[in-house]
Amino acid sequence: MYAIFVTINVKAENVEEFGEASFGDAEGACRDEPGCFRFDINRDPEIPTRFYLYEVYRDEDAFQAHLEAPHFLAWREKVSAMFDGEFEKVVMQTVFPSESGWEAQKPGLLNW
Repeated sequence: MYAIFVTINVKAENVEEFGEASFGDAEGACRDEPGCFRFDINRDPEIPTRFYLYEVYRDEDAFQAHLEAPHFLAWREKVSAMFDGEFEKVVMQTVFPSESGWEAQKPGLLNW
């Protein structure tokens, strides 16, 4: 599986709006993208303007499809001016759960 960990710093005045917009992207990815197996949004408790995204996709092609999805394009348009500096992205390959484990968890992504 193809995973990314993204660190995004947001301008203080945009923290709440960024969180709401990001929820829409995560919800759309989990609901509408068969190749998305995880989309976590976390906020740093010590630096409240810093968010961490952890996303897992079937492969890089599924991630590239995410970048063209309507919910992602809407998110990017809405939040790009909210960034405080450049974001950082780390690309990873998952080790556990197994690919079949990720597949088995997919239906549970819609239980929010």
